[in-house]
Amino acid sequence: MSNELGDLLGGLLGGGGGKGGNLLASLLTSLGGAGTHGAGSNPLGALLDTLKEGGLAAKTDSWVGKGANQEVSGPEVAQALPYQALDHVAQQAGVTPEEAADEIARTLPQAVDKLTPAGEVPEGSLEDLIRQQS
Repeated sequence: MSNELGDLLGGLLGGGGGKGGNLLASLLTSLGGAGTHGAGSNPLGALLDTLKEGGLAAKTDSWVGKGANQEVSGPEVAQALPYQALDHVAQQAGVTPEEAADEIARTLPQAVDKLTPAGEVPEGSLEDLIRQQS
């Protein structure tokens, strides 16, 4: 499932999001729990809540909102995410947690922006949302 989601995210990010798309897919799957299909199963909200709790509320709000997206750094992402989630994602991708955080920081603002075109996190499965935006 994660590979399909990674491919969809990579496509949404314009092809340049290959590794970032896969890392985001892993992270979303990891934070969203096992059930990632069906109504109410959108792990994007869980990721944004986690980042907000980790001190990135203003940045995440800028990605969801209609204005300019604020950039985020790898260290900020690493600090805001649970270490075990970042470590798990990094291991799956064969990179260090720092490299994973840097790649997630590079692709996350654009991905969230594209997945929230109405300025709010939409309902529905993440796969359906991505297909609607692609």
